[in-house]
Amino acid sequence: MIEVKADSRMFGEIECDALVVGVFEGEKPESGPLQDLDQKVGGLVRSVIESGEFRGKIGDVAYLHQTGTMKARRLMLLGAGPELEFTGETLRRLAGTATRLLRGKKVRSFALLLRSGFGAAASSEAATEGAILSLFEPDKYHTSEKTENPLGLMVLVGEESHQREVEAGITRGRIIAEAANFGREAINEPSNVLTPTELARRATEMAREVGLSIEVLGEDEMKKLGMGSLLGVSQGSAEPAQLIVLTYEPKEATSTETIAIVGKGVTFDTGGISLKPADGMEAMKYDMAGGATAIAAMRAIAQLKPSVRVIGMVPATENMPGGRAQRPGDVVRAMTGKTIEVINTDAEGRLILADAVAYARQLGATHIIDLATLTGAVSVALGDVYVAILGNDQPWIDRVMQAAQRAGEKFWQLPLDKEYREQIKSDIADIKNIGGRKAGTITGAWFIREFVEETPWVHLDIAGTAWNEKTKPHLAIGPTAVGLRTLVELVTT
Repeated sequence: MIEVKADSRMFGEIECDALVVGVFEGEKPESGPLQDLDQKVGGLVRSVIESGEFRGKIGDVAYLHQTGTMKARRLMLLGAGPELEFTGETLRRLAGTATRLLRGKKVRSFALLLRSGFGAAASSEAATEGAILSLFEPDKYHTSEKTENPLGLMVLVGEESHQREVEAGITRGRIIAEAANFGREAINEPSNVLTPTELARRATEMAREVGLSIEVLGEDEMKKLGMGSLLGVSQGSAEPAQLIVLTYEPKEATSTETIAIVGKGVTFDTGGISLKPADGMEAMKYDMAGGATAIAAMRAIAQLKPSVRVIGMVPATENMPGGRAQRPGDVVRAMTGKTIEVINTDAEGRLILADAVAYARQLGATHIIDLATLTGAVSVALGDVYVAILGNDQPWIDRVMQAAQRAGEKFWQLPLDKEYREQIKSDIADIKNIGGRKAGTITGAWFIREFVEETPWVHLDIAGTAWNEKTKPHLAIGPTAVGLRTLVELVTT
């Protein structure tokens, strides 16, 4: 794992394998640090800019071997895009891109010159997150050709007057990024390794390490609580369901709120009797991305120690087509007493979340946020760019969306008008678990809404954003832990 340090010396005095500098689009070395840098390297910066080889656009890279009077042995210029559009997310991606590029060049240490205009703490946090997140690789089970990581040190170069802020940002960024990678590791695991029981074991081990309380309910306990909706999903599997409940209790609470973070934890989803097509089914190992992200968020929250009580809850199960599996047309009774007609067994995420959010209310949650790889429809609507956000309380939705904006994650609100509720009316039960082809993301959320009653609640559908289909310059292919930064930001600020 890479070490991140702060250094307030002039960038030319820092001895390292490479110095990384972000250059804004259209920027010329006529003033400020870029002018100073150009002078130290004998005009090379001006040369690559004036030649048109480097324009400062996102994706532009210049790797220079001649570093003049600087102690850094190499200089990397990275395009930072338009200065007015530069954000924490831009910096996060820039740091991640630099880290991945330099790792490929066998660099062992590099310095990054912080040039943002949005605060030393926020800048160092974003840069630290970007570097640590970028080093995750999904090649755990490779026996050869594993990605080597010689990188051991990143130095963040900032002004001496901001040293404490930079160090605080580094600490927070490391906690968040390492928690995200903890979640990504779980999401990436094959389902024969990460069963509901194993997920609960890892959550228990983590809780002991960071000082969280944990309770894991087995199927007998869930049956006593009347969780027929969750148990209906699990009954086709030889693997028993687990309900993981993590609790963070602040030493000095400054709020009467209890926030529940509920994550869908289907460790493998075949679709049950409503069997999915074989093509691409292997990706259903990540149908527990919401659950792993909820556990990872609790890991970060425990270390950052906010002053609000937080419950993390993950209903964990497989959805299998065994001889005891529930059938289309079955009716199950949820913890609230509400009856559900199961039209499609592949709409199982909402079934397990129904009992989980009801239990969160019973445990005293005043505000609930769930995240789940719930619907394929969200990918049709928003692609792999935005997380869909829906809810029953606009002030709570607004708080979550503001946290997402600060955290650099993209959320888009979808409506939850009463007319959509008509689609999930059942002729033989209180509600049915699908509402037809139209507005699938919305009707899926409406189903969960039935079980939160009047508690302020937000639903995040992360099905389109939980997994990178291809490697990006700043991030590996595979799990993203999307939503984690927002959850942590929501609870800690």
